[in-house]
Amino acid sequence: MLPTGPDPNAIHPNPNIKQVRFIKNTITRPNIIAGDYSYYDDPDESVSFESRVTHHYEFIGDQLIIGKFCAIARGTEFIMNGANHRMGSVTTYPFNIMGGGWEKATPELADLPYKGDTIIGNDVWIGQNATIMPGVTIGDGAIIAANSTVTKDVPPYHIAGGNPARILRKRFDDELIAQLLELKWWDWSQEKITDSLEVLCSNDLERIKGLAGGTA
Repeated sequence: MLPTGPDPNAIHPNPNIKQVRFIKNTITRPNIIAGDYSYYDDPDESVSFESRVTHHYEFIGDQLIIGKFCAIARGTEFIMNGANHRMGSVTTYPFNIMGGGWEKATPELADLPYKGDTIIGNDVWIGQNATIMPGVTIGDGAIIAANSTVTKDVPPYHIAGGNPARILRKRFDDELIAQLLELKWWDWSQEKITDSLEVLCSNDLERIKGLAGGTA
């Protein structure tokens, strides 16, 4: 029987490349959800993916949701809603967490800015040292340039970069983007993906369009 890809339930898909770890198989927090084959790359094995998701508290209720086949480079940080301070009051200082009687200034959750869940689509590539701010949605097939700070949603199959990140260009034309979003290759069986790798990894857009049209 021919091999059909790495074990989606392994921590290291390739035992010879220890710095690549499948996220789904390493997370412990219930408020982080990751799809099969999405990985975090860091040469320091003491650095867990969860350590890169900051200010993430269950009582706030926000989730980090990551799709399948995402490539997340070292140094990427996801800042969640727990980092927010009151902005409508005279001071933004968080007196309540300092103790000593200042707990009386504990804000209600409704008083804190809340941006909702952070959602990373499928087949997203996030370059190293990128920062993803709370409540952002990054669409399927998008690319985030290294050292970017993403404060707004990024549409599917677009490239964004900068601080704050802005849309640099589309990866493909609108027709092909629509076809790929309908195709949803990341939901195929492992066997079908393995059989289609030559086309999925090709820069021959006509072949890709043929695949999206069901003729490849």
